[in-house]
Amino acid sequence: MSHNPMVTNGTGLSPVLQGEVNDAKKVKLDGGPNPPSRVVHIRSLPHEVAETDIVQLGMPFGKMTNVLVLKQKNQAFLEFQDESAAVNMVSYYSTNPAQVRLKPCYVQFSNHKELKTDASHSFQLIEQNTNAQAALQAAQVVQGGPGGEDPQQNTILRVIVDNVGYPVTLDVLHQLFSRYGKVLKIITFTKNNTFQALIQFSDTISATTAKVSLDSQNIYNGCNTLKIDYSKLTNLNVKYNNDKSRDFTRPDLPSGDPTLDQAMQMGGMGGMPGMVPSPFAGMPGLAAMSPLHAQGGGMPMGGFGMGNPGAFGATATRMGMQMPQQAGSSVILVSNLDEEKVTPDALFTLFGVYGDVHRVKILFNKKDNALIQMADPHQAQLAITFLDKVRVWGKNIRVAQSRHAIVQMPKEGQPQDAGLTKDFVNSPLHRFKRPGSKNCQNIFPPSAVLHLSNIPPSVTEEQLETWFTDYGTVKGFKFFQKDRKMALIQMNAVDEAIHALIGMHNTQLGENSHLRVSFSKSTI
Repeated sequence: MSHNPMVTNGTGLSPVLQGEVNDAKKVKLDGGPNPPSRVVHIRSLPHEVAETDIVQLGMPFGKMTNVLVLKQKNQAFLEFQDESAAVNMVSYYSTNPAQVRLKPCYVQFSNHKELKTDASHSFQLIEQNTNAQAALQAAQVVQGGPGGEDPQQNTILRVIVDNVGYPVTLDVLHQLFSRYGKVLKIITFTKNNTFQALIQFSDTISATTAKVSLDSQNIYNGCNTLKIDYSKLTNLNVKYNNDKSRDFTRPDLPSGDPTLDQAMQMGGMGGMPGMVPSPFAGMPGLAAMSPLHAQGGGMPMGGFGMGNPGAFGATATRMGMQMPQQAGSSVILVSNLDEEKVTPDALFTLFGVYGDVHRVKILFNKKDNALIQMADPHQAQLAITFLDKVRVWGKNIRVAQSRHAIVQMPKEGQPQDAGLTKDFVNSPLHRFKRPGSKNCQNIFPPSAVLHLSNIPPSVTEEQLETWFTDYGTVKGFKFFQKDRKMALIQMNAVDEAIHALIGMHNTQLGENSHLRVSFSKSTI
């Protein structure tokens, strides 16, 4: 049997290392400490310990060459390049008790001279080894060793998301970056039509580990690519806790939006008063819709992408993470609507761009509010991401997750609600009923340019422009060269395009032809 500690599977250890783990408490009782070694054994760790925590313990003492965290055992092993560094670490923490995430822990020599891991048979351990190497590399950068030439490294990262295929939310970023250390604050914004974020960590090594691990990686398979640099800022000033900014050290901050606060007080949303609930609230485990919810399994190589869940077709995930499917609420609350113009059919058409709408209920006593039940939570989150604060019928609507699990239909025998509640479950107009539909890959935010399809040969450009003029000014039109059944039409403003989509989608243009209208990312 080898005398090196070898990890043999996703949860077990070699008999040699397992014996050391089991005997850890005996060392203290017997009073017989192990002789000096390059490998340090840390025990009594908190359950949420990460590789960066262990590396931070060893950073002041010298260069580290390997780290292994055994979360199930609340223990870890840290290997130094030189034995003298390990001796200094054990000596220091013998008189100055170590703490990890405010929990006291114990530091002693391991009875092995080197630390080796074998993750060839476990995706979980491949990920663990990747995290370990990232933490060690980050420490090397901070210590000024090879690869440590970057003088700008600090606790704040500037994150740019390129090639956006699916929505990026503050909560998704928090779940992702929290894997590498304590995230204190996040500010998200759009600049030059690109989603960006500033993320402040509690310490430099965590920020550096996140940068080393995530730069140039994809959040989802084939899209949402992260570009990460250090920010020149030294502190983020967050005034409001909402869907654009969050100070995780100050849960008492207001949302800064009276309209949303009022909607929350009406019971449309759960959560703390004055604070926007996470769109992932109420889901089992770490979070709802997060693509980074650790559940084991998946292929943790080549990034941490995931497939589109629910009706959009789940695919193999990476970095050992999987999406919980069909969990949480599929119901969203829409407020600040124009009660003179809103109808269940109009909301079905608009929100149907981002998922299959099953039911719509306009509130009888407050007709500028509506509850919309989508087919699944992912589609509900898409609608929130793309339609919140969008201008519809002259007002900026608010879209947020509801605390309701379903939208109730009026009971039989009770007076009808004047047509304010409508069931669309069996509607033939759903865009995403067919698995793998191209519609799943063509979801874009509201834009002034609309994509038209299913145009019969008899319909002319002049006719289409005339019809769309009813909703605003038409600035441009273009048939597709290779397929005249499709065209692009540009309205003067986004809100005009929204009204045109609501009014023109599914309009009958021929005996067996109904116009299809979608938002487009193209220009004319």
